[in-house]
Order: sequence, then structure tokens, then C-alpha cells
Amino acid sequence: MPKTYNDIYLEARKRLKAAGIEEYSLEARIILSAAAGKTKEEFIRDARLYVASEYEEKVAGLIERRLSGEPVAYITGDWEFYGLPLVITKDVLIPRSDSEILVDTALELLAGKEEPRILDLCTGSGCIGIALAHKLPGAKAVLSDISEEALKVCRANILKNHLALRTNCIRADVREAPPMLLGTFDIIVCNPPYIPTNDILELDRSVRDFEPLGALDGGEDGLDFYRYLASSWRKVLRPGGFIALECGIGQAQDVKNIISNGEFIYYKTVKDTQGIDRVVVGKVV
Repeated sequence: MPKTYNDIYLEARKRLKAAGIEEYSLEARIILSAAAGKTKEEFIRDARLYVASEYEEKVAGLIERRLSGEPVAYITGDWEFYGLPLVITKDVLIPRSDSEILVDTALELLAGKEEPRILDLCTGSGCIGIALAHKLPGAKAVLSDISEEALKVCRANILKNHLALRTNCIRADVREAPPMLLGTFDIIVCNPPYIPTNDILELDRSVRDFEPLGALDGGEDGLDFYRYLASSWRKVLRPGGFIALECGIGQAQDVKNIISNGEFIYYKTVKDTQGIDRVVVGKVV
């Protein structure tokens, strides 16, 4: 007997719920909408329509991937960050809401600047730099990563959000000196790898088994990249410029100490919505 979109949705929802997936209703709708090539609103609109058996088979395969632990963003290939649509592949981390605090902080620091220059290091999908460029029409942003595969995703997201005229990608390694002719910036934003190496095995398997480890591993104490940033990247900031760094739970004081011992003065720490110190800001001495 033919099934409707809603029939298949209810079956998928039931399977996800039985597997203990907390957001089983939302995830079922996201997966089924993507499989149908529809927005979530279009999927709800068409819920009573009958579908071909091929669609049911496609959905079954996607649900199996989710039940194996694969995150929804990698299954569907897209995600949303700061209200913007993004292409997401296994070559980049899935953007988290914590990183929206970094965007908010940078917007506050850049308030009043008509044409700020922004450098987003360890950019991954480009989510942070793209959000800033979108919110600041006069801004020009450079998005940088060591991974060529991540930069392909970043470029796709720049095009997807119509920012190619003001935003570009370059390959750079934070552990080395800045590339020549990079120019100077009003702010550096960065969500670097900050998980201590030995803690990676303790991460949820949806992170440990699917997300790129190179974007997670921050060295023995998780602080290696903050040291590189503090020691080598001051030279690309303009007088009065800022460096705004996302950090992990319990790392803010250490990050504050690191940037204070470099060529920056500590400016402030910003908490996330759960009251956790999430962003540390330094200012050029």
C-alpha cells in the first residue's frame, strides 16, 4: 500500500526515539525533508502526499546512518549558523551555537567601524567569518585554514551566501608566521582546536568518529594553538586591534594568561548562554 510523507516520517520518528535520540522529531523532519529535496515548511505542506517506494528506501538508508551515530549535518550536507545556510561535509566541524557568542562579541568590538577588516583563522566551514561579513556590509574578511578540503567547503559557503566580493579564502597554518602580503586587520577571530589530545577518546562518538580530528586536537593541554596565536599573529593587527578567541570549558583563565604574556593586553571574557566563560578577548598593546 502506498505511503505518504507523513507515514514515513512517523516511522522514522519512532525509530529515532527508540534509539534514544533526544531531538527525534526534529531530526526525522530534517532528514526526510532533505531526502525529498524540500524545505521543512514544504515537507509539512506536502505531508499527505503519497511517495514512491524509492523515497522510502532512501530515507531508510539515511536513518540507518543516523542510528550508527553519524550527525544529521553530515547526512543532509547542510546546516544553519547565525541564521545563514551552510554547506557541511565531514571535512569541517559542525558549527555549534557556542560559536555564535564569538560572532556577537566580534560585532560588539567592531561597532562603529564602517569598513573593518576581519581575519578568521581555523575557519573550517567559514561560519564565523561569513556571519560577520553578512552582518557588517562594509566589512572585508579573509578566511583561513590549513586544510584544502575545508577551504573548498568555505568557498562554497561564501558563494552560497553571496559574499564573494567581500570575502576570500587563503591557506595558512596558525603554527607558522602569517603569510607575506596578508595585510592588516581590525580583528582576528578564531575557534581553534582546543581539546586535549588524551580527552579526544572520551568525546561522544558522534564527534570522535565523524568530525575531523585535526580541527579538535589542541595538543597535550589543549592550549597549543592559543600559544601560536599569541606569539606570531600580533603583527597583522592594526593599532587598537583585537583578538577574540573561543575556548573550551575551564580554559578561559589559561587563555587569558597566554595572551597577556604575549603582545596583547587582556580585554575581557564573555560567557555563553549557560554562564560558561566562552570567549577571551585581547587587545593590541
